[in-house]
Amino acid sequence: MPYIPRNERKQYQEILDSLASLVPQDRMQRPGHMNYIVSLLVEKVYGKQLRYADHNEVVGFLQCIALEFYRRKTAPYEDIKVAEEGDLSDL
Repeated sequence: MPYIPRNERKQYQEILDSLASLVPQDRMQRPGHMNYIVSLLVEKVYGKQLRYADHNEVVGFLQCIALEFYRRKTAPYEDIKVAEEGDLSDL
């Protein structure tokens, strides 16, 4: 997950809580809103004239976010479901 010092995390918490409260809970709308928020944040941080190194950096951290989310959140969830429902190999 985000490995920055704890004292640097505090500066983001209030605005993130506020922003998160605006995202619709509707599963059909939520992905578009999340994509918009992340895309706009990237554009505001990096500007509109990205160089190759910027593209490389953005793709890299977005991929790492996805991989870390899967490793820390999705894989444990899947382990619970396998224990509850049985493994695919049990079919």
